Amino acid sequence: MKGRKIKKKPTIILVCSVILFVVLAIFITKTINELNYRKTIEYKLISIGYSKEETSLLAKKTDEKFMETLLDKEYDKMYLNIIKEKFFIKNKVNEYIKYYEDNLNSQANEIVTKVNAGANKKWYEQVKDTDLSKDILMINNKFYKLPSDYEPEDLVDVKNWYAYGDTPKLRKKAYESFISMFNAAKKENITIIINSAYRSYKKQEELYNQYLSQYGKEYTDAYAARPGHSEHQTGLTVDVTTYGSNGDNFDKTEAFKWLQDNAHLYGFILRYPKGKEDITGYDYESWHYRYVGVDAATTIHDNDITFDEYYAYYIENAS
Repeated sequence: MKGRKIKKKPTIILVCSVILFVVLAIFITKTINELNYRKTIEYKLISIGYSKEETSLLAKKTDEKFMETLLDKEYDKMYLNIIKEKFFIKNKVNEYIKYYEDNLNSQANEIVTKVNAGANKKWYEQVKDTDLSKDILMINNKFYKLPSDYEPEDLVDVKNWYAYGDTPKLRKKAYESFISMFNAAKKENITIIINSAYRSYKKQEELYNQYLSQYGKEYTDAYAARPGHSEHQTGLTVDVTTYGSNGDNFDKTEAFKWLQDNAHLYGFILRYPKGKEDITGYDYESWHYRYVGVDAATTIHDNDITFDEYYAYYIENAS
Protein backbone atom coordinates (compact mmCIF):
# COMPACT_ATOMS: atom_id res chain seq x y z
CA MET A 1 0.00 0.00 0.00
CA LYS A 2 2.82 2.37 0.91
CA GLY A 3 4.50 1.64 -2.43
CA ARG A 4 1.39 2.57 -4.37
CA LYS A 5 1.02 5.88 -2.53
CA ILE A 6 4.62 6.77 -3.31
CA LYS A 7 3.99 6.12 -7.02
CA LYS A 8 0.96 8.46 -7.02
CA LYS A 9 2.87 11.52 -5.86
CA PRO A 10 4.71 12.13 -9.14
CA THR A 11 1.43 11.64 -11.01
CA ILE A 12 -0.33 14.22 -8.85
CA ILE A 13 2.55 16.64 -9.27
CA LEU A 14 2.48 16.13 -13.04
CA VAL A 15 -1.26 16.68 -13.24
CA CYS A 16 -1.01 19.82 -11.11
CA SER A 17 1.82 21.10 -13.28
CA VAL A 18 -0.18 20.54 -16.44
CA ILE A 19 -3.20 22.29 -14.97
CA LEU A 20 -1.03 25.18 -13.83
CA PHE A 21 0.56 25.39 -17.25
CA VAL A 22 -2.84 25.40 -19.01
CA VAL A 23 -4.21 28.05 -16.67
CA LEU A 24 -1.11 30.15 -17.15
CA ALA A 25 -1.27 29.73 -20.94
CA ILE A 26 -4.93 30.73 -20.96
CA PHE A 27 -4.15 33.76 -18.83
CA ILE A 28 -1.23 34.81 -21.02
CA THR A 29 -3.26 34.28 -24.21
CA LYS A 30 -6.17 36.23 -22.80
CA THR A 31 -3.85 39.03 -21.71
CA ILE A 32 -2.20 39.20 -25.14
CA ASN A 33 -5.59 39.16 -26.88
CA GLU A 34 -6.82 41.92 -24.60
CA LEU A 35 -3.71 44.01 -25.28
CA ASN A 36 -4.11 43.44 -29.03
CA TYR A 37 -7.82 44.26 -28.88
CA ARG A 38 -7.06 47.55 -27.17
CA LYS A 39 -5.05 48.48 -30.23
CA THR A 40 -8.02 47.94 -32.57
CA ILE A 41 -10.17 50.70 -34.02
CA GLU A 42 -13.24 48.98 -32.59
CA TYR A 43 -11.91 49.27 -29.04
CA LYS A 44 -10.85 52.87 -29.56
CA LEU A 45 -14.25 53.83 -30.99
CA ILE A 46 -16.04 52.10 -28.11
CA SER A 47 -13.84 54.03 -25.69
CA ILE A 48 -15.16 57.35 -27.10
CA GLY A 49 -18.80 56.33 -26.94
CA TYR A 50 -19.69 54.09 -29.88
CA SER A 51 -21.40 50.80 -29.14
CA LYS A 52 -20.17 47.49 -30.53
CA GLU A 53 -23.15 47.41 -32.91
CA GLU A 54 -22.34 50.92 -34.12
CA THR A 55 -18.69 50.08 -34.74
CA SER A 56 -19.79 47.01 -36.71
CA LEU A 57 -22.02 49.22 -38.85
CA LEU A 58 -19.16 51.66 -39.44
CA ALA A 59 -16.88 48.78 -40.46
CA LYS A 60 -19.49 47.44 -42.87
CA LYS A 61 -20.42 50.75 -44.52
CA THR A 62 -17.11 52.67 -44.49
CA ASP A 63 -13.43 51.78 -44.29
CA GLU A 64 -10.62 51.74 -41.73
CA LYS A 65 -9.21 55.06 -42.89
CA PHE A 66 -12.52 56.83 -42.28
CA MET A 67 -13.01 55.12 -38.92
CA GLU A 68 -9.60 56.39 -37.85
CA THR A 69 -10.69 59.96 -38.61
CA LEU A 70 -13.56 59.54 -36.13
CA LEU A 71 -11.04 58.95 -33.33
CA ASP A 72 -10.13 62.63 -33.52
CA LYS A 73 -13.78 63.67 -33.14
CA GLU A 74 -16.30 63.44 -30.36
CA TYR A 75 -19.01 60.80 -30.58
CA ASP A 76 -21.74 62.06 -32.91
CA LYS A 77 -24.90 60.14 -33.78
CA MET A 78 -25.18 62.08 -37.04
CA TYR A 79 -22.24 60.18 -38.53
CA LEU A 80 -24.23 56.99 -38.05
CA ASN A 81 -27.44 58.54 -39.36
CA ILE A 82 -25.61 59.53 -42.53
CA ILE A 83 -24.31 56.04 -43.28
CA LYS A 84 -27.75 54.57 -42.61
CA GLU A 85 -29.29 56.66 -45.41
CA LYS A 86 -30.66 54.61 -48.31
CA PHE A 87 -28.62 56.42 -50.95
CA PHE A 88 -25.37 56.57 -48.97
CA ILE A 89 -22.32 56.20 -51.22
CA LYS A 90 -19.20 54.88 -49.53
CA ASN A 91 -16.65 56.88 -51.51
CA LYS A 92 -18.44 60.14 -50.70
CA VAL A 93 -18.33 59.68 -46.92
CA ASN A 94 -15.68 62.36 -46.36
CA GLU A 95 -17.72 64.83 -48.42
CA TYR A 96 -20.79 64.04 -46.29
CA ILE A 97 -18.87 64.70 -43.07
CA LYS A 98 -17.37 67.94 -44.37
CA TYR A 99 -20.77 69.18 -45.49
CA TYR A 100 -22.27 68.29 -42.12
CA GLU A 101 -19.50 70.01 -40.17
CA ASP A 102 -19.96 73.12 -42.31
CA ASN A 103 -23.76 72.96 -41.95
CA LEU A 104 -24.43 71.59 -38.47
CA ASN A 105 -28.21 72.08 -38.65
CA SER A 106 -28.53 69.82 -41.69
CA GLN A 107 -30.38 66.52 -41.54
CA ALA A 108 -28.82 63.25 -42.73
CA ASN A 109 -31.12 62.96 -45.74
CA GLU A 110 -30.31 66.51 -46.86
CA ILE A 111 -26.57 65.91 -46.49
CA VAL A 112 -26.56 62.72 -48.57
CA THR A 113 -28.87 64.18 -51.19
CA LYS A 114 -26.89 67.38 -51.70
CA VAL A 115 -23.50 65.70 -51.82
CA ASN A 116 -24.69 62.98 -54.19
CA ALA A 117 -26.13 65.56 -56.57
CA GLY A 118 -23.03 67.74 -56.34
CA ALA A 119 -25.11 70.56 -54.87
CA ASN A 120 -22.58 71.00 -52.08
CA LYS A 121 -20.37 72.69 -54.69
CA LYS A 122 -20.84 75.92 -56.62
CA TRP A 123 -22.74 75.54 -59.86
CA TYR A 124 -20.63 75.19 -63.00
CA GLU A 125 -17.46 74.40 -61.02
CA GLN A 126 -15.55 71.14 -61.53
CA VAL A 127 -17.37 70.51 -64.81
CA LYS A 128 -16.98 67.08 -66.44
CA ASP A 129 -17.78 65.85 -69.93
CA THR A 130 -21.14 64.14 -70.25
CA ASP A 131 -20.64 60.39 -70.62
CA LEU A 132 -22.30 59.71 -73.97
CA SER A 133 -21.90 55.95 -73.49
CA LYS A 134 -24.75 56.07 -70.97
CA ASP A 135 -27.12 56.72 -73.90
CA ILE A 136 -30.60 57.59 -72.61
CA LEU A 137 -29.20 57.76 -69.08
CA MET A 138 -26.55 60.36 -69.88
CA ILE A 139 -26.66 63.34 -67.57
CA ASN A 140 -26.32 66.95 -68.60
CA ASN A 141 -26.57 69.52 -65.84
CA LYS A 142 -24.50 72.27 -64.21
CA PHE A 143 -21.64 69.84 -63.62
CA TYR A 144 -21.77 67.87 -66.89
CA LYS A 145 -21.35 69.37 -70.33
CA LEU A 146 -21.93 68.20 -73.91
CA PRO A 147 -19.51 69.09 -76.73
CA SER A 148 -20.51 72.08 -78.85
CA ASP A 149 -20.77 69.82 -81.92
CA TYR A 150 -22.86 67.10 -80.26
CA GLU A 151 -26.04 66.20 -82.08
CA PRO A 152 -27.80 62.83 -81.60
CA GLU A 153 -27.65 60.62 -84.68
CA ASP A 154 -31.18 59.29 -84.31
CA LEU A 155 -33.14 62.55 -84.23
CA VAL A 156 -36.55 62.35 -85.91
CA ASP A 157 -39.10 65.01 -86.77
CA VAL A 158 -42.09 65.32 -84.45
CA LYS A 159 -45.34 65.41 -86.41
CA ASN A 160 -47.50 68.50 -86.06
CA TRP A 161 -50.19 66.33 -84.47
CA TYR A 162 -48.01 66.19 -81.34
CA ALA A 163 -46.45 69.66 -81.38
CA TYR A 164 -46.94 73.40 -81.74
CA GLY A 165 -45.02 75.69 -84.07
CA ASP A 166 -41.90 74.72 -85.99
CA THR A 167 -41.30 71.01 -86.38
CA PRO A 168 -39.29 69.94 -83.31
CA LYS A 169 -36.96 66.95 -83.22
CA LEU A 170 -36.51 64.16 -80.67
CA ARG A 171 -34.41 61.04 -80.40
CA LYS A 172 -36.32 58.10 -81.81
CA LYS A 173 -36.69 56.22 -78.49
CA ALA A 174 -38.02 59.29 -76.72
CA TYR A 175 -40.38 60.13 -79.59
CA GLU A 176 -41.89 56.64 -79.74
CA SER A 177 -42.44 56.68 -75.98
CA PHE A 178 -43.97 60.14 -76.14
CA ILE A 179 -46.44 58.95 -78.77
CA SER A 180 -47.48 56.07 -76.49
CA MET A 181 -47.90 58.50 -73.61
CA PHE A 182 -49.81 60.98 -75.78
CA ASN A 183 -52.23 58.27 -76.91
CA ALA A 184 -52.80 57.00 -73.36
CA ALA A 185 -53.58 60.51 -72.14
CA LYS A 186 -55.85 61.13 -75.12
CA LYS A 187 -57.99 58.17 -74.09
CA GLU A 188 -58.73 60.11 -70.91
CA ASN A 189 -59.52 63.30 -72.86
CA ILE A 190 -56.17 64.87 -71.97
CA THR A 191 -53.94 66.41 -74.61
CA ILE A 192 -50.22 66.79 -74.07
CA ILE A 193 -48.45 68.89 -76.68
CA ILE A 194 -44.74 69.43 -77.27
CA ASN A 195 -43.65 73.06 -77.16
CA SER A 196 -39.94 72.48 -77.49
CA ALA A 197 -37.62 69.48 -77.85
CA TYR A 198 -34.10 69.14 -79.27
CA ARG A 199 -32.07 72.32 -79.16
CA SER A 200 -28.57 72.63 -80.61
CA TYR A 201 -25.59 74.09 -78.74
CA LYS A 202 -25.72 77.16 -80.95
CA LYS A 203 -29.47 77.66 -80.36
CA GLN A 204 -28.98 77.30 -76.60
CA GLU A 205 -26.15 79.82 -76.73
CA GLU A 206 -28.44 82.33 -78.46
CA LEU A 207 -31.21 81.71 -75.95
CA TYR A 208 -28.88 82.00 -72.96
CA ASN A 209 -27.37 85.26 -74.22
CA GLN A 210 -30.83 86.66 -74.87
CA TYR A 211 -31.87 85.91 -71.28
CA LEU A 212 -28.58 87.30 -70.04
CA SER A 213 -29.09 90.65 -71.74
CA GLN A 214 -32.69 90.90 -70.55
CA TYR A 215 -32.59 89.55 -67.00
CA GLY A 216 -29.00 89.38 -65.79
CA LYS A 217 -26.79 86.45 -64.79
CA GLU A 218 -28.47 85.31 -61.54
CA TYR A 219 -31.96 85.05 -63.05
CA THR A 220 -30.66 83.51 -66.27
CA ASP A 221 -28.69 80.75 -64.51
CA ALA A 222 -31.79 79.86 -62.47
CA TYR A 223 -33.98 79.39 -65.54
CA ALA A 224 -31.74 78.75 -68.55
CA ALA A 225 -28.84 76.38 -69.00
CA ARG A 226 -25.52 77.62 -70.26
CA PRO A 227 -24.56 76.33 -73.72
CA GLY A 228 -23.52 72.68 -73.54
CA HIS A 229 -25.33 72.19 -70.26
CA SER A 230 -28.89 72.09 -71.62
CA GLU A 231 -30.81 68.82 -71.48
CA HIS A 232 -32.51 69.82 -74.70
CA GLN A 233 -29.25 69.17 -76.54
CA THR A 234 -29.52 65.48 -75.61
CA GLY A 235 -32.65 65.14 -77.76
CA LEU A 236 -34.32 63.35 -74.83
CA THR A 237 -36.20 66.32 -73.36
CA VAL A 238 -39.53 67.95 -74.08
CA ASP A 239 -41.24 71.06 -72.82
CA VAL A 240 -44.96 70.36 -72.91
CA THR A 241 -48.22 72.23 -72.66
CA THR A 242 -51.92 71.61 -73.14
CA TYR A 243 -54.88 73.53 -74.47
CA GLY A 244 -55.62 76.71 -72.51
CA SER A 245 -52.32 76.68 -70.66
CA ASN A 246 -49.20 78.75 -70.61
CA GLY A 247 -45.95 77.77 -68.92
CA ASP A 248 -46.81 79.52 -65.67
CA ASN A 249 -50.02 77.64 -64.98
CA PHE A 250 -49.33 74.22 -66.50
CA ASP A 251 -49.19 72.63 -63.05
CA LYS A 252 -52.81 73.68 -62.50
CA THR A 253 -54.02 71.62 -65.44
CA GLU A 254 -55.43 68.10 -65.67
CA ALA A 255 -52.60 67.29 -68.07
CA PHE A 256 -49.99 68.00 -65.38
CA LYS A 257 -51.87 65.90 -62.82
CA TRP A 258 -52.05 63.04 -65.31
CA LEU A 259 -48.32 63.27 -66.00
CA GLN A 260 -47.54 63.21 -62.28
CA ASP A 261 -49.27 59.84 -62.02
CA ASN A 262 -48.36 58.32 -65.37
CA ALA A 263 -45.29 59.84 -67.03
CA HIS A 264 -42.92 57.31 -65.46
CA LEU A 265 -44.90 54.46 -67.02
CA TYR A 266 -43.65 55.73 -70.38
CA GLY A 267 -40.12 56.52 -69.28
CA PHE A 268 -40.49 60.26 -68.60
CA ILE A 269 -39.73 62.21 -65.43
CA LEU A 270 -40.42 65.74 -64.26
CA ARG A 271 -36.83 66.92 -64.46
CA TYR A 272 -36.98 70.02 -62.24
CA PRO A 273 -39.54 69.34 -59.48
CA LYS A 274 -40.87 71.82 -56.96
CA GLY A 275 -38.93 71.85 -53.72
CA LYS A 276 -35.83 70.36 -55.35
CA GLU A 277 -34.35 73.60 -56.68
CA ASP A 278 -31.28 73.36 -54.46
CA ILE A 279 -30.61 69.89 -55.86
CA THR A 280 -31.19 70.47 -59.59
CA GLY A 281 -29.86 74.03 -59.69
CA TYR A 282 -32.94 75.23 -61.58
CA ASP A 283 -36.21 76.79 -60.56
CA TYR A 284 -39.30 74.59 -60.69
CA GLU A 285 -40.45 73.81 -64.25
CA SER A 286 -43.72 71.90 -64.35
CA TRP A 287 -43.51 71.57 -68.14
CA HIS A 288 -40.01 70.12 -68.50
CA TYR A 289 -39.90 66.31 -68.95
CA ARG A 290 -36.90 64.09 -69.60
CA TYR A 291 -36.91 60.62 -71.11
CA VAL A 292 -34.80 58.11 -69.11
CA GLY A 293 -36.59 54.83 -69.83
CA VAL A 294 -39.26 53.06 -67.81
CA ASP A 295 -37.00 51.39 -65.24
CA ALA A 296 -35.12 54.54 -64.25
CA ALA A 297 -38.26 56.70 -64.39
CA THR A 298 -40.11 54.29 -62.10
CA THR A 299 -37.27 54.25 -59.57
CA ILE A 300 -37.10 58.05 -59.61
CA HIS A 301 -40.88 58.37 -59.24
CA ASP A 302 -41.22 55.77 -56.48
CA ASN A 303 -38.35 57.21 -54.41
CA ASP A 304 -39.23 60.86 -55.02
CA ILE A 305 -35.70 61.71 -56.12
CA THR A 306 -34.25 63.77 -58.95
CA PHE A 307 -32.34 62.43 -61.92
CA ASP A 308 -29.20 64.02 -60.43
CA GLU A 309 -29.57 61.79 -57.35
CA TYR A 310 -30.44 58.74 -59.43
CA TYR A 311 -27.39 59.21 -61.65
CA ALA A 312 -25.01 59.54 -58.69
CA TYR A 313 -26.28 56.40 -56.93
CA TYR A 314 -27.36 54.05 -59.69
CA ILE A 315 -25.01 55.02 -62.52
CA GLU A 316 -21.78 56.54 -61.15
CA ASN A 317 -21.75 54.52 -57.95
CA ALA A 318 -22.39 51.30 -59.87
CA SER A 319 -19.57 51.92 -62.37
